[in-house]
Amino acid sequence: MELPEVISLSRSATHNFSKTPVTVLNLISGEGVEGDAHRGVTVKHRSRVAKDPDRPNLRQVHLIHTGLLEDLRIQGFEIAPGDLGENILTRGIDLLGLATDTRLKIGETVLRVTGLRNPCKQLNDFRRGLMRAVLKQDEAGNLKRLAGVMAVVEKGGQIQTGDMITAAIPKDGFRRLEPV
Repeated sequence: MELPEVISLSRSATHNFSKTPVTVLNLISGEGVEGDAHRGVTVKHRSRVAKDPDRPNLRQVHLIHTGLLEDLRIQGFEIAPGDLGENILTRGIDLLGLATDTRLKIGETVLRVTGLRNPCKQLNDFRRGLMRAVLKQDEAGNLKRLAGVMAVVEKGGQIQTGDMITAAIPKDGFRRLEPV
């Protein structure tokens, strides 16, 4: 069994689809990743700003599991760390199986998982057919979003590749992740 850990870190100061891999990220409480275009108390995603710029930013940090990149490679997509716009690439933790409000401790930092990343058409702009590859249906016909989870920074600090991750499930019970 793999230990939950950080495999890669990425950020981008501009609203590019992909982010540049780095070895260290500084996380700012209540805001997100220092030096990243999505950092802020209120929404930063351009389409969300256009709808309501005062809405709380529940998408400060984007996390993806390495299993997604491996699955995409099997389907013929060459995807490198940071390519899908994630800030943190993980291994050994089932991100999509977490509950809403799960706390992830990475080093001294604490992230609170807010929901699933809702994939957009930019995936197809990056690689044709990629959106279909990260949106599947389960046996009951329900849409499954596979493009990672979003989180907010509850306790800031520095994280680096190789840091271990621990998860604390909310005490008020399991609530399934929904798109944010």
